[in-house]
Amino acid sequence: MLGSPSAWDTARIQLENAVRHLGINDGLHDLLRTPRRSITVSVPLVRDDGQLLVLSGYRVQHNLARGPAKGGIRYHPSTDLDEVRALAMWMTWKCALMGIPYGGAKGGIAVDPRLLSHSERERMTRRYAAELVPLIGPEKDIPAPDVGTDEQTMAWIMDTYSTHTGYTATGVVTGKPLSVGGSAGRAGATSRGVQLATFAALAERGLDPYDVTVAVQGFGKVGALAAQYLHDAGCRVVAVSDVKGGVHNPQGLNPAALINHIRRGADSVVGYPGTDTITNAELLELDVDVLVPAAMEGVITAHNADRVRARIIVEGANGPVSADADPILEGNGIMVIPDILANGGGVAVSYFEWVQDIQAYFWTEDEVNDRLCAIMQRAYGEVSTLAAEQGVSLRTAAHIIGVDRVAEAHRTRGLYP
Repeated sequence: MLGSPSAWDTARIQLENAVRHLGINDGLHDLLRTPRRSITVSVPLVRDDGQLLVLSGYRVQHNLARGPAKGGIRYHPSTDLDEVRALAMWMTWKCALMGIPYGGAKGGIAVDPRLLSHSERERMTRRYAAELVPLIGPEKDIPAPDVGTDEQTMAWIMDTYSTHTGYTATGVVTGKPLSVGGSAGRAGATSRGVQLATFAALAERGLDPYDVTVAVQGFGKVGALAAQYLHDAGCRVVAVSDVKGGVHNPQGLNPAALINHIRRGADSVVGYPGTDTITNAELLELDVDVLVPAAMEGVITAHNADRVRARIIVEGANGPVSADADPILEGNGIMVIPDILANGGGVAVSYFEWVQDIQAYFWTEDEVNDRLCAIMQRAYGEVSTLAAEQGVSLRTAAHIIGVDRVAEAHRTRGLYP
């Protein structure tokens, strides 16, 4: 991977490309490129054995021109300020592309949560949330789950914030349990958005889902349900992987059975009966119709892009294709459905959850899924139409739309003072 652009490099290159197409001047470009706030906080944690561990936490609010900041919180050893900046920028364009009145944010702690006990994760989360209390809130910045965090993490943050403010503020986070203001349909929203984006692309290319093979890298919160939804809708999922490796069966896998295998205590999909073991690198290079990288950023770069044989890449993760890989994939005729479109289902339903919390009136899961489907279909249609009109990739078209909407908000609001 030596020499490949970082996530922050890739995000800025993508912005520069959109700015060039839009003819945005240098000053506005600089405003769009520069995060509004970048915060680093110390997160001291007393371990169960009494040892004091000091961790680094981050929160970046990239842009607030279109509304309060919105973005997930991740717990991962590689988390640093540059990664969080990139993720926050992508959230800005994603919210704008989805037509949601949010700006982009992201946060995280540099830690491997698997090495912490349940009580240690709670204490760490609450201390981190306490550091962010002045910055977050239903009308300021609304966190959500990401890599290494879940609905329980959001419940701890909501409770910590509510305790500090003196009243229950369910709208301070999304992705919460239903018992404390969560939304029906939120848990699988990102995965369902991936499936909807995939099917829009298949329809555009005249492909029958029942004739389509799929490989999914990252059998986690997004990838596992994306695999299941694609399988349930007729696709043949032939390979999936997690951090320890992958499994492959050309005749097809049953994602629901694999999910149950993990729930029953297996620490990996590797070794599942009736499958061949493959590496994550090998999965990315399988001869399939659809590849869904749903793990981490930067897994497809200039070093391996020429070996990717999928016809369509659907970015379930944020930034899985680096900037130096895009021209290679495009040159090889591979369609890439970009992250800010493909995984926009999560933020769409997060928005629905926030709206429901504010009005204290909740929708059925069918209502949530119908609204999600409408948003995804509209966004895909806008991106596909612009890409065809301007002769650009779906990624470029998606960024043109997202960046243009944020730029227009800045022009309309003006600059204070």
